[in-house]
Amino acid sequence: MVLTNRYGLLKRLQTDIPRGEPFDHEQLRELGVSPALAHHYFKSGWLGRLGRGVFTFPSDTLRRDDCLRFLSRRVAGFHVGGKTALAWRGIRHNVPTREPLSLWGEEQGGLPEWFQRLFPSRYTVRNPFSSELPKDFGLPPLPETPEGAPVSVPERALLEMLSEVGIHQEIEEARNIMEGARSLRSDVLGTLLENCRRVKVARLCVLWAEELNLPWAATARKTARDRLGRGRWTHRLKDGTLLVLKR
Repeated sequence: MVLTNRYGLLKRLQTDIPRGEPFDHEQLRELGVSPALAHHYFKSGWLGRLGRGVFTFPSDTLRRDDCLRFLSRRVAGFHVGGKTALAWRGIRHNVPTREPLSLWGEEQGGLPEWFQRLFPSRYTVRNPFSSELPKDFGLPPLPETPEGAPVSVPERALLEMLSEVGIHQEIEEARNIMEGARSLRSDVLGTLLENCRRVKVARLCVLWAEELNLPWAATARKTARDRLGRGRWTHRLKDGTLLVLKR
């Protein structure tokens, strides 16, 4: 009877959990599989283990988007942002095919080793926005994957990318990418700039928009005026370059 029940639960797992997706103890528990039984399935070769409490089916090829959706359920604030989100939403400038994913979240500690091994990524918790901005503002999934992980809209992704300038993002590339962001929504960008807490981000956005003659430049300056700080803003980048931004 016990063996029959174990076999029945295993068949249910194979039916209810799509192939190519990781799954954890919580999902297994919802299907009636205890941690002890999951360990038995692992020892018997019916489940593979990616990391602590994370499983897959043996010989499964994990899909990137399903893994991102899995992480979005486990990591607070997790989303695809910055340069990756811009590229996925159609704003790019010669993005290499093996460019690391730009991923964001609220939890320290980085991404699981198994995910990094499969999908090289850069994870940051350096949120450029104030706590007054709703956590899910500008973070819908892509239209073609409505059940997928959150992906920053272009307006949010642009400011996230600018926050990485001088850290992981080269200046020239960021400016080239921004040149293609001509159709940003002024109301969405305005809300984000009003809640931006970094002078560097606000100034780069306003000054480059004006230099590039982007259609939303005037709106950016108007809404960001209280975030631009006073006088000149200077910062020495990791490569030794001195970044000087006027008001």
